[in-house]
Amino acid sequence: MDFIAEINRMRKEKNAVILAHFYQTGDIQDIADYVGDSLALAQWAARTDADVIVLCGVHFMGETAKILSPGKKVLIPDRDAGCSLADSCPAGEFERFVGAHPGYRVISYVNTTAAVKALTDVVVTSTNARKIVETFPRDAKLIFGPDRNLGNYINSVTGRQMLLWDGACHVHEQFSLEKILALKKEYPEAEVIAHPECKQPILTVADFIGSTAALLKHTEQSPKTTFIVTTESGVIHEMRKRSPGKRFIPAPPNDSTCACNECGFMRLNTMEKLYLSLRDETPEITVDPAVRERAVRPILRMLELS
Repeated sequence: MDFIAEINRMRKEKNAVILAHFYQTGDIQDIADYVGDSLALAQWAARTDADVIVLCGVHFMGETAKILSPGKKVLIPDRDAGCSLADSCPAGEFERFVGAHPGYRVISYVNTTAAVKALTDVVVTSTNARKIVETFPRDAKLIFGPDRNLGNYINSVTGRQMLLWDGACHVHEQFSLEKILALKKEYPEAEVIAHPECKQPILTVADFIGSTAALLKHTEQSPKTTFIVTTESGVIHEMRKRSPGKRFIPAPPNDSTCACNECGFMRLNTMEKLYLSLRDETPEITVDPAVRERAVRPILRMLELS
Protein backbone atom coordinates (compact mmCIF):
# COMPACT_ATOMS: atom_id res chain seq x y z
CA MET A 1 0.00 0.00 0.00
CA ASP A 2 1.12 3.54 -0.77
CA PHE A 3 0.84 4.90 2.77
CA ILE A 4 1.89 8.40 1.75
CA ALA A 5 -0.83 8.69 -0.90
CA GLU A 6 -3.49 7.32 1.46
CA ILE A 7 -2.44 9.60 4.32
CA ASN A 8 -2.51 12.62 2.01
CA ARG A 9 -5.97 11.66 0.76
CA MET A 10 -7.42 11.08 4.22
CA ARG A 11 -6.07 14.21 5.83
CA LYS A 12 -7.81 16.28 3.16
CA GLU A 13 -11.07 14.35 3.54
CA LYS A 14 -11.03 14.54 7.33
CA ASN A 15 -9.60 18.07 7.65
CA ALA A 16 -6.73 16.60 9.64
CA VAL A 17 -3.34 18.07 10.44
CA ILE A 18 -0.24 15.99 11.19
CA LEU A 19 2.19 17.36 13.78
CA ALA A 20 5.54 15.64 14.32
CA HIS A 21 8.32 16.09 16.84
CA PHE A 22 11.93 16.38 15.73
CA TYR A 23 12.62 13.00 17.35
CA GLN A 24 10.35 11.12 14.95
CA THR A 25 11.80 9.09 12.09
CA GLY A 26 12.60 10.98 8.91
CA ASP A 27 9.68 9.64 6.87
CA ILE A 28 7.15 10.85 9.45
CA GLN A 29 8.84 14.25 9.69
CA ASP A 30 8.69 14.57 5.92
CA ILE A 31 4.95 13.89 5.67
CA ALA A 32 3.98 16.11 8.61
CA ASP A 33 2.28 19.47 8.13
CA TYR A 34 4.46 20.86 10.87
CA VAL A 35 7.62 19.62 12.58
CA GLY A 36 8.85 21.16 15.80
CA ASP A 37 9.83 20.84 19.43
CA SER A 38 7.35 20.65 22.31
CA LEU A 39 6.74 24.41 22.49
CA ALA A 40 6.18 24.79 18.75
CA LEU A 41 3.81 21.81 18.65
CA ALA A 42 1.82 23.23 21.57
CA GLN A 43 1.56 26.59 19.82
CA TRP A 44 0.58 24.99 16.51
CA ALA A 45 -2.07 22.80 18.17
CA ALA A 46 -3.56 25.88 19.82
CA ARG A 47 -4.08 27.77 16.56
CA THR A 48 -4.93 25.09 13.98
CA ASP A 49 -8.47 25.02 12.62
CA ALA A 50 -8.27 21.32 11.76
CA ASP A 51 -10.97 18.98 13.04
CA VAL A 52 -8.44 16.21 13.69
CA ILE A 53 -4.91 16.53 15.07
CA VAL A 54 -2.58 13.56 14.65
CA LEU A 55 0.30 14.08 17.07
CA CYS A 56 3.33 12.06 16.03
CA GLY A 57 5.28 12.18 19.24
CA VAL A 58 4.60 10.80 22.69
CA HIS A 59 1.53 10.66 24.91
CA PHE A 60 2.05 13.84 26.93
CA MET A 61 2.30 15.83 23.68
CA GLY A 62 -1.08 14.47 22.60
CA GLU A 63 -2.49 15.43 25.99
CA THR A 64 -1.13 18.95 25.65
CA ALA A 65 -2.77 19.29 22.24
CA LYS A 66 -6.08 18.02 23.65
CA ILE A 67 -5.89 20.38 26.62
CA LEU A 68 -5.45 23.33 24.25
CA SER A 69 -8.02 22.07 21.73
CA PRO A 70 -10.75 20.23 23.69
CA GLY A 71 -13.20 20.43 20.78
CA LYS A 72 -10.85 18.69 18.35
CA LYS A 73 -10.17 14.99 18.00
CA VAL A 74 -6.55 14.31 18.94
CA LEU A 75 -4.93 11.07 17.81
CA ILE A 76 -1.55 9.47 18.45
CA PRO A 77 -0.33 6.66 16.16
CA ASP A 78 0.74 4.37 19.04
CA ARG A 79 -0.92 4.57 22.45
CA ASP A 80 2.19 3.03 24.05
CA ALA A 81 4.40 5.92 22.94
CA GLY A 82 5.03 7.20 26.44
CA CYS A 83 7.86 9.19 28.00
CA SER A 84 10.35 8.05 30.62
CA LEU A 85 10.58 11.58 32.00
CA ALA A 86 6.82 11.94 32.39
CA ASP A 87 6.68 8.45 33.93
CA SER A 88 9.31 9.48 36.49
CA CYS A 89 6.84 11.95 38.01
CA PRO A 90 3.59 10.20 39.07
CA ALA A 91 0.91 12.79 39.84
CA GLY A 92 0.06 11.40 43.28
CA GLU A 93 3.67 11.45 44.45
CA PHE A 94 4.24 14.90 42.99
CA GLU A 95 1.12 16.23 44.72
CA ARG A 96 2.42 14.96 48.08
CA PHE A 97 5.81 16.54 47.36
CA VAL A 98 4.20 19.90 46.59
CA GLY A 99 1.99 19.62 49.67
CA ALA A 100 5.04 19.05 51.85
CA HIS A 101 6.48 22.42 50.75
CA PRO A 102 3.83 25.09 51.40
CA GLY A 103 4.52 28.53 50.00
CA TYR A 104 6.35 27.20 46.93
CA ARG A 105 5.30 28.03 43.36
CA VAL A 106 5.36 25.07 41.00
CA ILE A 107 7.10 25.11 37.61
CA SER A 108 6.65 21.95 35.56
CA TYR A 109 8.45 20.91 32.42
CA VAL A 110 6.07 20.23 29.54
CA ASN A 111 7.22 16.58 29.59
CA THR A 112 4.59 15.70 32.19
CA THR A 113 1.12 14.21 32.32
CA ALA A 114 -2.01 16.35 32.31
CA ALA A 115 -2.52 15.44 35.97
CA VAL A 116 0.88 16.91 36.90
CA LYS A 117 0.23 20.02 34.82
CA ALA A 118 -2.97 20.46 36.84
CA LEU A 119 -0.80 20.83 39.97
CA THR A 120 1.37 23.48 38.33
CA ASP A 121 1.54 27.29 38.30
CA VAL A 122 3.32 27.55 34.96
CA VAL A 123 4.59 25.04 32.41
CA VAL A 124 7.95 25.47 30.67
CA THR A 125 9.89 23.89 27.85
CA SER A 126 13.64 23.71 27.44
CA THR A 127 13.28 26.63 25.01
CA ASN A 128 11.68 29.03 27.46
CA ALA A 129 12.52 27.62 30.92
CA ARG A 130 15.19 30.20 31.75
CA LYS A 131 13.06 33.12 30.56
CA ILE A 132 10.03 31.99 32.58
CA VAL A 133 12.00 31.19 35.74
CA GLU A 134 13.48 34.68 35.62
CA THR A 135 9.99 36.23 35.64
CA PHE A 136 9.68 35.14 39.28
CA PRO A 137 11.20 37.33 42.03
CA ARG A 138 14.71 36.24 42.95
CA ASP A 139 13.59 35.31 46.45
CA ALA A 140 10.60 33.26 45.25
CA LYS A 141 10.37 29.71 46.54
CA LEU A 142 10.16 27.50 43.47
CA ILE A 143 9.66 23.80 42.82
CA PHE A 144 10.87 22.58 39.44
CA GLY A 145 9.91 19.21 38.09
CA PRO A 146 10.41 16.65 36.86
CA ASP A 147 13.79 16.88 35.11
CA ARG A 148 16.62 17.30 37.63
CA ASN A 149 19.22 17.85 34.89
CA LEU A 150 17.31 20.70 33.25
CA GLY A 151 16.51 22.10 36.70
CA ASN A 152 20.16 22.00 37.73
CA TYR A 153 21.14 23.73 34.51
CA ILE A 154 18.55 26.49 34.97
CA ASN A 155 19.69 26.94 38.58
CA SER A 156 23.29 27.30 37.38
CA VAL A 157 22.56 29.96 34.75
CA THR A 158 20.05 31.96 36.81
CA GLY A 159 21.62 31.73 40.26
CA ARG A 160 18.38 30.28 41.62
CA GLN A 161 18.02 27.50 44.14
CA MET A 162 14.88 25.83 42.91
CA LEU A 163 13.80 22.68 44.70
CA LEU A 164 14.08 19.88 42.15
CA TRP A 165 12.00 16.77 41.60
CA ASP A 166 14.26 13.77 41.03
CA GLY A 167 13.29 12.72 37.49
CA ALA A 168 15.16 12.36 34.22
CA CYS A 169 14.91 11.40 30.54
CA HIS A 170 16.45 7.99 29.92
CA VAL A 171 17.85 9.09 26.54
CA HIS A 172 19.69 12.14 27.84
CA GLU A 173 20.87 10.24 30.92
CA GLN A 174 22.66 7.64 28.81
CA PHE A 175 25.19 9.70 26.86
CA SER A 176 28.76 8.60 27.41
CA LEU A 177 31.18 11.36 28.39
CA GLU A 178 34.13 9.12 27.58
CA LYS A 179 32.88 8.43 24.06
CA ILE A 180 32.04 12.07 23.41
CA LEU A 181 35.58 13.08 24.42
CA ALA A 182 36.94 10.36 22.13
CA LEU A 183 34.88 11.74 19.24
CA LYS A 184 36.15 15.21 20.04
CA LYS A 185 39.72 13.94 19.70
CA GLU A 186 38.84 12.24 16.41
CA TYR A 187 37.11 15.37 15.10
CA PRO A 188 38.90 18.28 16.83
CA GLU A 189 37.16 20.78 14.55
CA ALA A 190 33.72 19.63 15.74
CA GLU A 191 31.43 21.50 18.10
CA VAL A 192 29.77 19.50 20.85
CA ILE A 193 26.15 20.65 21.08
CA ALA A 194 23.95 19.36 23.90
CA HIS A 195 20.41 19.47 25.21
CA PRO A 196 20.08 20.75 28.81
CA GLU A 197 18.39 17.47 29.83
CA CYS A 198 21.88 15.94 29.73
CA LYS A 199 23.87 15.35 32.90
CA GLN A 200 26.15 18.12 34.16
CA PRO A 201 29.45 16.45 33.06
CA ILE A 202 28.13 16.35 29.48
CA LEU A 203 27.05 19.99 29.62
CA THR A 204 30.47 20.96 30.98
CA VAL A 205 32.22 19.78 27.79
CA ALA A 206 29.55 21.14 25.43
CA ASP A 207 30.37 24.11 23.22
CA PHE A 208 26.68 25.03 22.91
CA ILE A 209 23.69 24.12 25.10
CA GLY A 210 20.11 24.58 23.98
CA SER A 211 16.68 23.15 23.31
CA THR A 212 16.08 20.98 20.27
CA ALA A 213 14.99 24.02 18.27
CA ALA A 214 17.95 26.06 19.54
CA LEU A 215 20.40 23.30 18.57
CA LEU A 216 18.89 23.18 15.11
CA LYS A 217 19.10 26.95 14.68
CA HIS A 218 22.68 26.99 15.97
CA THR A 219 23.85 24.43 13.42
CA GLU A 220 22.37 26.58 10.65
CA GLN A 221 24.06 29.76 11.82
CA SER A 222 27.40 28.46 13.10
CA PRO A 223 30.42 28.77 10.83
CA LYS A 224 31.43 25.30 12.04
CA THR A 225 30.79 22.43 9.65
CA THR A 226 30.99 19.43 11.99
CA PHE A 227 28.83 18.83 15.06
CA ILE A 228 28.65 16.13 17.72
CA VAL A 229 24.93 16.11 18.45
CA THR A 230 24.13 15.24 22.06
CA THR A 231 20.39 14.77 22.01
CA GLU A 232 17.98 12.26 20.48
CA SER A 233 19.35 11.52 17.05
CA GLY A 234 16.07 12.06 15.18
CA VAL A 235 16.78 15.79 15.01
CA ILE A 236 19.75 15.11 12.73
CA HIS A 237 17.29 14.45 9.88
CA GLU A 238 16.17 18.09 9.94
CA MET A 239 19.72 19.34 10.55
CA ARG A 240 20.89 17.62 7.38
CA LYS A 241 17.96 19.03 5.39
CA ARG A 242 18.68 22.59 6.50
CA SER A 243 22.49 22.35 6.29
CA PRO A 244 23.29 19.72 3.65
CA GLY A 245 26.94 20.71 3.46
CA LYS A 246 27.61 20.05 7.14
CA ARG A 247 28.42 16.89 9.06
CA PHE A 248 26.39 15.70 12.05
CA ILE A 249 27.72 12.97 14.32
CA PRO A 250 25.29 11.47 16.85
CA ALA A 251 26.76 11.32 20.33
CA PRO A 252 26.82 7.70 21.52
CA PRO A 253 25.27 6.31 24.70
CA ASN A 254 27.03 4.16 27.28
CA ASP A 255 25.72 1.02 25.56
CA SER A 256 28.72 -0.13 23.53
CA THR A 257 26.49 -1.71 20.86
CA CYS A 258 24.91 1.59 19.80
CA ALA A 259 26.42 4.38 17.76
CA CYS A 260 23.55 6.79 18.39
CA ASN A 261 20.97 7.46 21.07
CA GLU A 262 17.32 6.93 20.15
CA CYS A 263 14.08 7.16 22.13
CA GLY A 264 12.31 3.83 21.83
CA PHE A 265 8.99 5.47 22.70
CA MET A 266 9.29 8.01 19.87
CA ARG A 267 10.21 5.25 17.42
CA LEU A 268 7.02 3.30 18.18
CA ASN A 269 5.25 5.59 15.72
CA THR A 270 5.55 4.34 12.14
CA MET A 271 4.13 5.31 8.77
CA GLU A 272 1.77 2.33 8.85
CA LYS A 273 0.51 3.25 12.33
CA LEU A 274 0.02 6.84 11.18
CA TYR A 275 -2.08 5.56 8.27
CA LEU A 276 -4.15 3.29 10.56
CA SER A 277 -4.62 6.08 13.08
CA LEU A 278 -6.06 8.38 10.43
CA ARG A 279 -8.16 5.64 8.89
CA ASP A 280 -9.73 4.42 12.14
CA GLU A 281 -9.40 7.70 14.10
CA THR A 282 -7.79 5.85 16.98
CA PRO A 283 -6.05 5.78 19.42
CA GLU A 284 -7.76 8.95 20.62
CA ILE A 285 -6.33 11.07 23.42
CA THR A 286 -8.83 12.09 26.09
CA VAL A 287 -8.37 14.28 29.15
CA ASP A 288 -10.79 14.43 32.08
CA PRO A 289 -12.62 17.80 31.84
CA ALA A 290 -11.87 18.69 35.48
CA VAL A 291 -8.16 17.94 34.97
CA ARG A 292 -8.19 19.82 31.68
CA GLU A 293 -9.67 22.92 33.33
CA ARG A 294 -6.78 23.07 35.81
CA ALA A 295 -4.07 21.97 33.38
CA VAL A 296 -4.85 24.52 30.68
CA ARG A 297 -4.06 27.51 32.92
CA PRO A 298 -0.30 26.88 33.34
CA ILE A 299 0.02 26.05 29.64
CA LEU A 300 -1.70 29.29 28.60
CA ARG A 301 0.51 31.14 31.06
CA MET A 302 3.55 29.63 29.36
CA LEU A 303 2.29 30.64 25.92
CA GLU A 304 1.69 34.20 27.16
CA LEU A 305 5.21 34.45 28.55
CA SER A 306 6.70 32.90 25.39
